[in-house]
Amino acid sequence: MTGKSLNNPLKLIGRANRAFARVVEGPLRELGFAMSQVPVLVTLKKAGALSQAELARLVEVEQSSMAQLLNRMERDGLVERVADPADRRSRLISLTDTAARQLPSGKSVMEAVSRQALAGFSAEEKQQLASLLLRVNENLDAALPRADG
Repeated sequence: MTGKSLNNPLKLIGRANRAFARVVEGPLRELGFAMSQVPVLVTLKKAGALSQAELARLVEVEQSSMAQLLNRMERDGLVERVADPADRRSRLISLTDTAARQLPSGKSVMEAVSRQALAGFSAEEKQQLASLLLRVNENLDAALPRADG
């Protein structure tokens, strides 16, 4: 690790995120998932059926990117579009039974890699790291332009 890396820990965060994605990519692919799909799958599992706009907002991606991702996920049998009971002209996105069955295995893969990444960290160090990253995220969220302003 170079001194320059220590001067910009956000580069290290990005590097860790990319390395994590590379490590989980193969095992997730064997389950029929891609890393980019995980936030969508987890959100649908927690929230149930959602509109594409609401899903994009919750996952924090642009509508056009969400549309492309959902088209691939529908093609791969992970999500389905169902009629909105409140508005028959509208469609909601929901998990397929196949995705719901495979999701716990995907979660296990990611948890195992997380444990590997944090091997040797004490409980206090893990808590400190989480607290510091939470502050980074809060600072970055505060820097985003507000929708109401």
